[in-house]
Amino acid sequence: MTVALITGASSGIGEATARRLAREPGAELVLVARREERLRELCAELPAPATYVAADVTEAGAPERIVTHLGQSHGRLDLLVNNAGASWRASFADGGWENVRRTMELNFDAVVRVTEALLPLLRASAPSAIVNVSSTAGRVSRAGAGAYSASKFALAGWSDSLYSEERPNGVHVGLVLPGFIATEGFPAAELRERMLTRWVVSTPEKAADAIFDAGPGGRAERYVPRGYGLIAALRGVAPGLVRRILAGGGAKVMTTRTGADGGE
Repeated sequence: MTVALITGASSGIGEATARRLAREPGAELVLVARREERLRELCAELPAPATYVAADVTEAGAPERIVTHLGQSHGRLDLLVNNAGASWRASFADGGWENVRRTMELNFDAVVRVTEALLPLLRASAPSAIVNVSSTAGRVSRAGAGAYSASKFALAGWSDSLYSEERPNGVHVGLVLPGFIATEGFPAAELRERMLTRWVVSTPEKAADAIFDAGPGGRAERYVPRGYGLIAALRGVAPGLVRRILAGGGAKVMTTRTGADGGE
């Protein structure tokens, strides 16, 4: 039996991950998001046993509610997928500290709080895994997405440290860095229609496969699509070039989606 908990599970990458993991033999799922009706429907559709916690992960008592639910309904935790997140696009001059604060609260602070609460269960169930869903924007930033990038950079850096700390305890920490993911809220039709930019758009199902690779599969990190890893590598060796490309209009290609990451 493998118990997996997914935040932001009601749509997008989170929903696709739930469907992917539900195909695994012996899987049991715990779905976390705000939309209770959608969570109830999804649990009924999955081929594996599934329960849910309707919660906003930024709320003060949310991690404790999740722990209580796991203890009462499952008794263990083998995989934690920290997927819930969102972006509110604004320049720093327009959005200011408040935009940075609310983005960090959801995309980083809530992840840390949920992980802190669930780490004892993960250690007790070892070998186990955590997958943090960052973004290509967690390696390469662009105008108007500074708050989002800051939160995803923080998540990537923290994940690297947590990997080293928890490896001796049998808890693997993987990182997934999506770029454009075509969803109902962000179809990316213009990009998919053009030969030149079609490659930059992937699907929630491919992101879910990457999450499986970075969790049960034991991979350190995965870009989705894989080609985005080249952009991150170029940023490391030629940061000035990447900055000029992004500032000059290349941001339309080298970007990440805005809006909810499935945390509704």
